[in-house]
Amino acid sequence: PKCGTGNLSLKLGKFGAFVGCSNYPECSFTRQLGDAANPNGENGGGEDGTKVIGKDPYTSEEITLRSGRFGPYLQRGDGKEAKRSSLPKGWTAESIDHEKALALLSLPRDVGQHPESGKLISAGLGRYGPFVLHDGTYANLESIEDVFSIGLNRAVSVIAEKQLKGKGGRNGGTAAALKELGDHPDGGGKIVVRDGKYGPYVNFGKVNATLPKGRDPQSVTIEDALALIAEKEAKGGGGKKPFRKAAAAKAPATKKTAAKKPAAKKPAAKKKG
Repeated sequence: PKCGTGNLSLKLGKFGAFVGCSNYPECSFTRQLGDAANPNGENGGGEDGTKVIGKDPYTSEEITLRSGRFGPYLQRGDGKEAKRSSLPKGWTAESIDHEKALALLSLPRDVGQHPESGKLISAGLGRYGPFVLHDGTYANLESIEDVFSIGLNRAVSVIAEKQLKGKGGRNGGTAAALKELGDHPDGGGKIVVRDGKYGPYVNFGKVNATLPKGRDPQSVTIEDALALIAEKEAKGGGGKKPFRKAAAAKAPATKKTAAKKPAAKKPAAKKKG
């Protein structure tokens, strides 16, 4: 068979067998085998492995399924501004339809505002799998389906669990806050009681003062915290290297003077008799 400019032949692409023109790329006619509904190859796989999924109803940009260095991925639009998304674990190129493509390309998804911080929690798909993100803290989710279905309450719980582990995602995160005591009277930021790897402590800026053993974190007052912070700073715990006292200069040794022997008494003169 011919397409008008060359001969058609059976070819094998990354998405299966297809019929293509021998004059490619001058003639881009392709037809995926088994796709009788598209005789012109509109949604077929091209010789470069690109498969047209459809168009984005909001941007009117074309959505394509492609094969890259790290496996198949979706792309919306062209050029540097194109939106791309890799396929999540368990999703094959053959299973991608228009609905799934739109869902992946819409990520990250806004879940809602955190009830304590007021900052946004979002859900998305990253290099290490599905996650929720809040104020720099990443927490992994079990599956990609969780990204699309997770609600605010569960997202807050997942974030809290991650913070309690003291790891908080790719930047190390911050230990969980147990109690906020307010601003330092001298300025410089808030004083917070946090739960650390080695137990609860008072945090003010770069100063971390461990609570006495057995002390209930919820019972700590701002006066208690100020005393602990002052004590820590006095010991050199203000975020700088501990202050080292210079070794006391040795006093020069004093020369011992030999004790003077008492002068020998002269013998008494004999009286003349």
